[in-house]
Amino acid sequence: MEEGATARSLLQKQNLDDNDQELITNSCGEDEGLLLQSDQSSSTITVVVVLSTLVATCGSYAFGYAVGYSSPAESEIEDDLGLDSAEYAVFGSVLTIGAILGAISSGKFADFVGRRGAMGASEMFCILGWLAIAFSKDAWLLDLGRFLVGCGIGVLSYVVPVYIAEITPKNVRGGFTSLSQFMLSSGQGLAFLIGSFVSWRTLALIGIIPCLVHLLGLFFIPESPRWLAKCGRVREVGAVLQFLRVKNADISQEASDIIEYTENLQLISEDGIRHLFQKKYAYSIKIGVGLMVFQQLGGLNGFGFYATTIFESAGCSIKLGTIAAAVVQISMTAVGVFLIDKCGRLPLLLISATGTCLGCLLTGFAFFLQDLHCGKDLIAMMVLIGVLVYWASFELGMGGIPWIMMSEIFPINIKGSAGSLVTLVSWIGSWFTSYTFNFLFEWSSAGVCGMGILFISKMVPETTKLALEEIQASVTVQ
Repeated sequence: MEEGATARSLLQKQNLDDNDQELITNSCGEDEGLLLQSDQSSSTITVVVVLSTLVATCGSYAFGYAVGYSSPAESEIEDDLGLDSAEYAVFGSVLTIGAILGAISSGKFADFVGRRGAMGASEMFCILGWLAIAFSKDAWLLDLGRFLVGCGIGVLSYVVPVYIAEITPKNVRGGFTSLSQFMLSSGQGLAFLIGSFVSWRTLALIGIIPCLVHLLGLFFIPESPRWLAKCGRVREVGAVLQFLRVKNADISQEASDIIEYTENLQLISEDGIRHLFQKKYAYSIKIGVGLMVFQQLGGLNGFGFYATTIFESAGCSIKLGTIAAAVVQISMTAVGVFLIDKCGRLPLLLISATGTCLGCLLTGFAFFLQDLHCGKDLIAMMVLIGVLVYWASFELGMGGIPWIMMSEIFPINIKGSAGSLVTLVSWIGSWFTSYTFNFLFEWSSAGVCGMGILFISKMVPETTKLALEEIQASVTVQ
């Protein structure tokens, strides 16, 4: 216990980013009046910030819609194009191959063309991909379209939360960033819901709508002030901040902080991938990689990509199951967004991991009873409850919190490299689960979820702002 506490303390000490440095400065009493004035002028939520966030989260909605597409479309695509289970597994999983390539290049690409440019290019890939899927006559064009969509969402998975974090005031940044996960879950849930009533080709064409809304909306929102500062466009930083904040607000201190922080950041040498495995970074890397492994191997894409197969195999109504799953996903994600800063990351993660374990156990046990030829209605009900328990629990914590914690646990000089590593691990796990699910249908991921509970309870620290402030206060006193 003492070793774990020491490791967690070291993790918090090495994670002093720009916001944390301001907290320490406040505790020391330096420039207190100036910082308070800056906070008052830049902490108000404006219409521009809200609209810019909504436009950006259209990318998260497109991401979720792409993930949710393959489940309601599975049976129709297999019938219309004559695909077998192995060929459809390729279609389902090739999305993650494209996403891996997109995610690897996302950081450098977003730095080169800007946040808006990266989101716009990503949506072009998604639009081309959806058109290829909608008008495909054979498997190769179908897979190509899915691959292009994957490339697009791979970049969006990185750039959307980064853009939101860079334009929102510090006091509401966590809540606004959580909206990205809410929109992702909404996209996935509505894909389930809409797919229950329309054909797979129509469902693909509908997927273009959020991409177009996002693409057009980008012309009306500002570029990230932090990216402008990084590019040396200092004059534009103030103009953009003034547009984002309250009219006639004093944004001089905030602009100065961003410019100074960016200049200091450029003086710090970014440690590459090969430096990540040093002992001093081991604890934070284990947390980041571990959370992504348990998030993906806990059955996420099995339930997400092939929910209709699960319901059909259990004799449950596909339409009832997909509609119920959509409602549960959206509602529980909203609950998670509301609770994340009130209850903390760690309690929600533990509750979430426990619930996903129970959901997997119940679903797996139902199919075990099916092999014993037990009551058909009982099995269908158990599977429906198991799937809904899994989704409710997953969306409460394991869906979004690991991604939020990635920005909180890594020291600044390895954030880029460590972020790329955990994103790569996530998408590799996503590919493995989505490709092998049809072949390992009877395998239960409850054991993986159970190990995830132990990992979270023993290894993962609390990273809410309050906990960070307490740690930093103790560091300052020392």
